[in-house]
Amino acid sequence: MKKSDQLLYDQLENALTKFIAEQHELPGINGLHARDTLLRQFVDSVHRVKYPVLIRTRNLSQHRKDPSNEMFDPLKAALLHFREENSDEAYWLVFLFAHFGRHRKTGYLYARCVYGRFGQGGLWDWKSTSSNPAEFRKWLHDNQERLDALPPGFGNHRKYESLEAYSDKGTGATVETYVAWVEPPRSHQQISDEAIARAGGDVRKAFDILYKSMKKVRRFGRLARFDFLAMIGKLGFAAIEPGSAYMGSATGPVDGARLLFAGSSDAKISSRELDELLIRLDLYLNVGTQAIEDAVCNWQKSPAVFKSFRG
Repeated sequence: MKKSDQLLYDQLENALTKFIAEQHELPGINGLHARDTLLRQFVDSVHRVKYPVLIRTRNLSQHRKDPSNEMFDPLKAALLHFREENSDEAYWLVFLFAHFGRHRKTGYLYARCVYGRFGQGGLWDWKSTSSNPAEFRKWLHDNQERLDALPPGFGNHRKYESLEAYSDKGTGATVETYVAWVEPPRSHQQISDEAIARAGGDVRKAFDILYKSMKKVRRFGRLARFDFLAMIGKLGFAAIEPGSAYMGSATGPVDGARLLFAGSSDAKISSRELDELLIRLDLYLNVGTQAIEDAVCNWQKSPAVFKSFRG
């Protein structure tokens, strides 16, 4: 473990000990290995969650915007577009990142192929997609065989999604309902500004307003909305941040939180109570609810042996 990671590990361990003494027992980590594994997951998640903040200050190659180039990266492309005052394209690329995710082996393959139209000319950028989402779905349909021939490309959080054009559960439906959520010619920036105004400048209330409004986007559930909006905030596109883990009915995070706080993933604790406990835990750890939810979810997959879950 790097020196900086060890320092973070030690800080988190001290904070965890204080939380147990002052707030709530954590029977899920009574075993030495379970405690160590959870702390290492926290360190891993902090790195993952802080990554967008780190790249905000970097000089980025224009190749990051080009889906025909292997350097293409939707998040870095989004930053470049935002710096060039093309905020709609910036938000759109973050949406594509949230929808397709990053596969641990094939990277941003799906985002590259769809956004770049397989190199057939032009891009499925915000302007072309939002002006004619029906044509986007037709393109998916016309290229279905080619899309189906691609190796797996959805990220871990989106592994149950599909590239289908006309299924209610496919990419076509997700994109068309996302466009409907934005309601062009209204811009993404207008949506953010309206939510922030309604929230009276409260960054967490603004996040919640946007989170609830996105319910109409098909196949864009709790985690997708959370990831999309949290990324928008971390990249500096809008002054929003999550004030909750939005546990809902999410299986992995709920099971992990129940195991942590009650010693069993089958414990009878409501999602709302778990959410409140995670918020209280973050007051001690100070890493953000996204990092805590991510770490707890990954920890419950292998509570006694650390495994890094990427993609």
